[in-house]
Amino acid sequence: MVASEGEFSPFVRPYAVTGGRTQAHSQLAMEALVTTTARGWDVMHTLVPEYEQVCRLCAEFKSVAEIAALLKMPLGVTGVIVGDLAEGGLVSVQQPGAPDGLPDLALLERVLIGLRNL
Repeated sequence: MVASEGEFSPFVRPYAVTGGRTQAHSQLAMEALVTTTARGWDVMHTLVPEYEQVCRLCAEFKSVAEIAALLKMPLGVTGVIVGDLAEGGLVSVQQPGAPDGLPDLALLERVLIGLRNL
């Protein structure tokens, strides 16, 4: 997308915020559930806008894919932001899967329904 003078592409800012990274330090499933921690609520006002938006959005559990869709950000960039927030203890991430290594089909169904409702 070419931006006219004084305007920026909607993707430039998130990529700049993540330093151009499109991969999180740790692997996050797009159906992983994210919620803001107490520490996240305490410091969110000091964060750059994209990180603060994720913290505010995750007052209730949201999947990584849902966060990307709601904030209109690429999934890779969203994963980097969520990963950074998780490393700082600002969000809690619940990766999908059962102890036996098989995916939780009920969780996947809920995520699918949520994505269809967007």
